[in-house]
Amino acid sequence: MATRSISSTPATRSTIMRAIRGKDTKPELAVRSMLHAQGYRYRVHCSELPGTPDIVLPGRKKVIFVHGCFWHRHDCQFGKKQVKTNVEYWGPKLARNVERDAINNKALAGMGWVVLTVWECQLDDMPAVAAALADFLGPAKLGKRRAKEV
Repeated sequence: MATRSISSTPATRSTIMRAIRGKDTKPELAVRSMLHAQGYRYRVHCSELPGTPDIVLPGRKKVIFVHGCFWHRHDCQFGKKQVKTNVEYWGPKLARNVERDAINNKALAGMGWVVLTVWECQLDDMPAVAAALADFLGPAKLGKRRAKEV
């Protein structure tokens, strides 16, 4: 009789999938930490905006989404990974994520917001992400106390 690994049982897989978070993920926290260290101040998970952006800079009318490559189907090795079980469920669900992202980005643009998506795989090169964020946001406005330190 063939043995199944523990992680391949439906009950275990279900437990793992339930533990995946939509907010305050490690990639999102890394980007927020980077922004804060660079002197940017922002709001998080603004539910008044389409798609509830992960990071919102209202004064600049800019939003940042931090997307997992697999869940939002990025064009990288992780995003191209295909599900092997329950394809009838996961295929349409992942396709809907991509569709919803496009709808939300269009709605935000229509409201005058500029959108940047940071992909999970990009965080392997943090200096490049920091540069991209600085290019996207422009110079940080340093507070009085912070300006004295610099």
